[in-house]
Amino acid sequence: MTPGPDPDGATPLADEERAGLLADWIATREELNAVEQENVRAALAYLASPRRRPTVDKVLDDAYLRDVHTRMFAQVWQWAGTYRTTERNIGIDPWQVPMAVRDLVQDARYWLAPDTTWITPDEALCKLHHRLVAIHPFPNGNGRLARAYTDLLARAAGRPLFTWGARGDLQRATLARDAYLAALRGLDRTPDDRQALAALVAFARS
Repeated sequence: MTPGPDPDGATPLADEERAGLLADWIATREELNAVEQENVRAALAYLASPRRRPTVDKVLDDAYLRDVHTRMFAQVWQWAGTYRTTERNIGIDPWQVPMAVRDLVQDARYWLAPDTTWITPDEALCKLHHRLVAIHPFPNGNGRLARAYTDLLARAAGRPLFTWGARGDLQRATLARDAYLAALRGLDRTPDDRQALAALVAFARS
């Protein structure tokens, strides 16, 4: 496959990860994006089915998170649902990923608890979203996974789905992607700042 230029914020794959491409006829980045998009669309339709409305407790489980990634990318990548083992230009060290994800889902149970008053549900959901992107648990698809997982959790918690910049194309170099990355990077710099968190909430609800 000829990868083509990666948009700002994208993480290039290692050679061994590229070898996990199941659709060996793919030759360009555009073809890869199209195949991934179709897999993601089908997975989200399945997960959003009214018959599959999980509880908050079920969603806030690292096994559920891995299952979501598997469903989103299993038709494209052999390693779908498997935590990365290689370094990235963003994200924590690979050996830290499993524990970091488990810590995150446990923290989110506290943030979304009915008696929690120091953070709003939207802030809690976007705080989880930011931290999941920052961990970068999988070789590819982390932004798409984080948005889908956040929406699944919002739905389980009885909150409206996020619109993520009016569902603009966040996979390509667009103004919506620029705004999204700016909000994430603002929280990277000051993760405990309520204004930085509010900026991500504002984008997610725009």
